[in-house]
Formats: sequence, structure tokens, C-alpha cells
Amino acid sequence: MRSKKNQRGITLMGFMMVLSVLGFFIFLGLRLFPAYSEFNSVKSDMEGLKAQPNAASLSPARVLDFLYRRFDISYVSTVKPEHIFFDKKNGYNVTIRYEYRKPLMGNLDYVAKFEHTVNLAK
Repeated sequence: MRSKKNQRGITLMGFMMVLSVLGFFIFLGLRLFPAYSEFNSVKSDMEGLKAQPNAASLSPARVLDFLYRRFDISYVSTVKPEHIFFDKKNGYNVTIRYEYRKPLMGNLDYVAKFEHTVNLAK
């Protein structure tokens, strides 16, 4: 008979528990990745707008046109015109504020709120 002092390692039940927790977090990561990937595309497109020559002199309609052309290329589908705000307080700011809502599993959904602002200074 072996003593407990010499036994080492993880049991099959312990291994299955660790594996299931790891699998759950991988599942969550795969479900949340598209939301954050799309937000990174939105930020990149807004920075492209900021780098546009004479961006501060563009009308809001031209800014929307520019952004939606970039969004088509970047496969951004969540941002709608009602999510884009223009502000002339401290220069010319363009803010995109939106929610990304998708099903997680069963009747559970997740909601991610995103917001990014760029200043189109002259």
C-alpha cells in the first residue's frame, strides 16, 4: 500500500473541472471577440477621418458619408446614423456611442457599450 505522501498529480475529476472552466472562458472569449473587433475597426475608421486633410471643414453629411464608406470596407454593421454625434464646443468633435447586443447562450444576452470621440481640429 502506498502512502499519501508519495501520491502526486491531479485526479480525473479535478482535470475535468479545470478543463470545463477553461472551456467556458474560451467560449466567452469567442463570443465577445466580434464586438471588440468591430469597435477597433470603428476607432480605426474615426482616426482615418481625423487624418483626412481639411477634416474640420467637412459638413456633417460629408463626415457621415466618409465614415460609412470606411465602415463598409471594415465590415462595421452595428453603427447607425443615430449613434453619431457632432459637437462644436471644443473644436469639432465627432462621437460614436452605441451598444452591441448579441445572444450569449440560451436566453442570455450580453450588452457591450462603446464610445469613441475624435477632435477634428483645424
